[in-house]
Amino acid sequence: MNVLKKIAHGLKAAEHAHIELTNAHKHVEVELAKNRSEAAIRLAEAERRATSIIEEAKNKAAEEANKIIAAAHAESEQAMLKSKELLRDHVAVLAVKGAEQILRKEVNASVHADLLSRLKTEL
Repeated sequence: MNVLKKIAHGLKAAEHAHIELTNAHKHVEVELAKNRSEAAIRLAEAERRATSIIEEAKNKAAEEANKIIAAAHAESEQAMLKSKELLRDHVAVLAVKGAEQILRKEVNASVHADLLSRLKTEL
């Protein structure tokens, strides 16, 4: 009878171990599902953040490009104005020289500065 008790006790222990193993498997599956869910959430958040960073970088690059273009336009405008001013000066000098040759007498630029200035603005 002692052997039968041992067999019964062994079967009961095996059944109990089987139940514990089944519970452990269920627990592992729950933890795995939880970890997969957390990983998916983290991945989605990382993708959202990466998209945000890319958009921010694009916006900053576009803003910087616009600043560079505006500066180039301003610089070009200044160069054009300076060129026009130099051209006016040269034309004024040429006009004076032409007038000198026509009149066959010397024109004093300092004496006629007001006249030259008005001529320059008219050009």
